[in-house]
Order: sequence, then structure tokens, then C-alpha cells
Amino acid sequence: MLEAAGLTSVEETVYRLLVMTYTASVDEIASQAGLALNQVESVLAALTVKGLANRSDRNALHFTASPPDVALLPRLQRRAEALDLARASIADLLESYRSTRRHQADHLIEVITGAGALRQHLRQLQDNARHEMLWFCKAQYVAMPSGSNRAEFEALARGVRYRVLYERAFFDDHGAVDNVISGVRAGELARSVPHLPLRLAIADREIAICPLVPGGPHGSPNEPTAALLRDSSLLEAMTALFERHWEDAAPLHLSDSGTIASADDAEATGVLPEADRRLLSLLVAGLADKSIAGQMGLSRRTVQRRIQHMMAVVGATTRMQLAWHATRKGWV
Repeated sequence: MLEAAGLTSVEETVYRLLVMTYTASVDEIASQAGLALNQVESVLAALTVKGLANRSDRNALHFTASPPDVALLPRLQRRAEALDLARASIADLLESYRSTRRHQADHLIEVITGAGALRQHLRQLQDNARHEMLWFCKAQYVAMPSGSNRAEFEALARGVRYRVLYERAFFDDHGAVDNVISGVRAGELARSVPHLPLRLAIADREIAICPLVPGGPHGSPNEPTAALLRDSSLLEAMTALFERHWEDAAPLHLSDSGTIASADDAEATGVLPEADRRLLSLLVAGLADKSIAGQMGLSRRTVQRRIQHMMAVVGATTRMQLAWHATRKGWV
């Protein structure tokens, strides 16, 4: 417990005994701790040097503990400051490492072979993520079965945002729906599309992993092979590909019954997602598509696509008819 303050396990044992007694002799400590006399003497000498133990004023053969707040807290503070300096130095080293290798082909693209190596890299990718993970989830896993990615929940807990796109066939995999529900409950932002072109995971828009051959039961029978992509035009293209599919995807949310439903499902049952309710409110208020897009942080094309979709759902041929149906259904 006190290793962070620079104490060994034996030193901690002896110090705790001193804390719980007013004074204690070498013999008493050895008896209570189950240690040899010469070992106790050595430990007490070390604790004295560290300022955690002192000889008793009343009896020079007895020892007493220094107050924990006086003896331990400053040590912890010094170690915390040292750790902060070490982190800053590592960050500088990492930036130097990246800058000297940024344009070297063997650094920009690294080939990963084998399911175990791929799982390890995916874990490291998420463990090192600071801001955001972008993910394409196709059906039929390559190396990480659905529900086995515990790194996502750990990253979500420390504030990393996850945006995950699922192709519809993914939900046919055993246990997939329950796993998506768990992710959404933990804070994952999920959307669905009919089909995804490839598997992909991107961390902080700085590094990505992309399997190079089809996997799963119906994919390549060989060991999975993937590419690790670093800062490059190819990585930028992969990120743009994700954003393009994200705009066209249907948001997934948890229904009142605790099941996953898409925006399409919600509209069919008369329950409209909050984002579309807001869009309709702005539309009815007379705002132009460009203004609605700016207010909602969407592209103009996405706004137009959502309006056209809602018009198709209610059978409206004009936006005025959509507004009438929306009011009638209680969407605005």
C-alpha cells in the first residue's frame, strides 16, 4: 500500500506496528512481525534514515513512529512531482520520435500478423487514446469476438468519446445486440448503416488499425493481417471515410424497454429522436437549411437528408405537409 511513498513491504509492516504502539523495542517488533532480530534492526535503521522512525526519548532501546502526515505526505508529494516531470519528458520524447519518423514509409505503415498480435494492438490503441475512438464494426469478427473488448469501457470511464458504426449484419452475430446495449449504456455513440466497406479503428485521428483481408468464419482461412497506419494522407482519408459514413448513418438509442432501436424504428412507432425533434422545430420556425445545420452542428447535406427521410415516413411531398404531419403526430 505504501510502495508509492518509497517503502518496501517489510518497512511498511514495521512502520505500521510502530504507529499502533506508543513505543516498541527491537525484540517486540520482531516477535509481532515474525521477523529476525537482525532484519528488524536493518529495517529500523532504514526507517530512521527516511524520517519515519526515531529512538524514544525515554528509552534509547525503543523506537517510536513519526506522524504519518509529517513523514509520508511530503514523500508522496515529491514523487508526484517527479512523475509529472517524467510524463512531460516522455511527451517531449514521443513528439521527437514522431517528428523524426513522420515521413518514413516503414513508420507510417506497419503490418500486423496474427490474431493475438492484432488483439494486443487494438488494446494498446484504446489504452493510449486520449480524446476519441472511431470504429467501423462489420459482421463476423477477425480477432476480437463481440463482447470481449473491455478496453472500451475503461476508456469511456476516463472520458474518451467512442463513435461506433455498425453494419446491420453485425447484429446477427450471437450476443451482438446485448453487447451494443452495454456500450450505449456506458456512453458509446452508436449508429447503423446497411453496409461498411472495411473494418477500421482510429484513435485520436493519429493512428489507425485496418485489417487487410476479409476475416471471420467466411473470410480468409489464414492468419489475419492488418495495417497499422500513422499520421499520413492515408490516415486522413480513412478518417474522412468514417465521417462520410457517420453522416449518413441512422443513430441507435436505447428504447424505454431497454432494447436498441434506430431512428427509422422510432419514426415508424411515432417516437421521434430528440435531434430530429429539434430539427423539425427549427424548420417550422422558418430557418433555412444552412442555418439549421449551423445550429445543430451538422452538414447541410445531412439536414436535407433527414428532412427528406421524414417526409417519406409521413408521406409528405412538401415541407409544409411535413410540418403539418409533425404537429399532428406531436413531434414538435
